[in-house]
Amino acid sequence: MNVLSETQGDSKSAKRDIKSLIAIIPPPQSLTAKQPKIKERRIRLRYSGLVKPDELRLSKSLAEELEIKDVVQIVVGGKKSVDLKAVIDDKLPPNEVLGNPEAMKSKGIADNSIVTIRGK
Repeated sequence: MNVLSETQGDSKSAKRDIKSLIAIIPPPQSLTAKQPKIKERRIRLRYSGLVKPDELRLSKSLAEELEIKDVVQIVVGGKKSVDLKAVIDDKLPPNEVLGNPEAMKSKGIADNSIVTIRGK
């Protein structure tokens, strides 16, 4: 009887080991579901005389979110596209960017308009 009870005890411990191993494995949804990176964002563009004509000032959090380092592309209405140098400013709110009034007027972009921002 001892031999029989020992073999039954081994199978129960093996079952417990398998169950504990399965508990460690994550579900399939967590392996395949990846968060898509945000590539662009619609945001309000304001005029500011403090900004140089070839620059665009944006907040640090917005630059990190869109992974903007050097150049930023502004698109208005899906038709007009402008590439500008990105200047990161900690004091700006994350929902607006600043551009030079003369440069933006020459490109046909009005003050307080909604634009799409992309990193390049």
